Amino acid sequence: MAGMIRGRYLTGAIVAAAAVALGAADQPEALGAVKPGLWELTGLPGTTAASRVCIHDVAALSRFEHRASHCSSKALSDDGRSTVVEYSCGAAGFGRTQIDVITPRSLKIATQGIADSLPFNYTLQAHRVGDCDAASPVH
Repeated sequence: MAGMIRGRYLTGAIVAAAAVALGAADQPEALGAVKPGLWELTGLPGTTAASRVCIHDVAALSRFEHRASHCSSKALSDDGRSTVVEYSCGAAGFGRTQIDVITPRSLKIATQGIADSLPFNYTLQAHRVGDCDAASPVH
């Protein structure tokens, strides 16, 4: 009986460790030093002012146009300073994004694809300006 219980705990620990490893593999190496937090974005279509958003998952910046959609993604290239990510969001559309890491607090995000049956193509400048607080919009 004790052996079965230990076996279940061991199996659970292995499954948990595998899930953590898979989660870590989802983030491109180029984004490894980039931290979540409050980011200021410039270059958003239809705006002239910078927008501040709370980013919990920096890899989600590659899917910024489809941030409200459930998407699958894969890194096509990743050299430690730049990554190209391709993603698909079912009926909501798809995209391809290149993120260049200028510093861990400064990114250039060039993205293009189809959203709501219409093409998009723009470049964002993103600068981490601090930690998120309760008043920060979340994306």
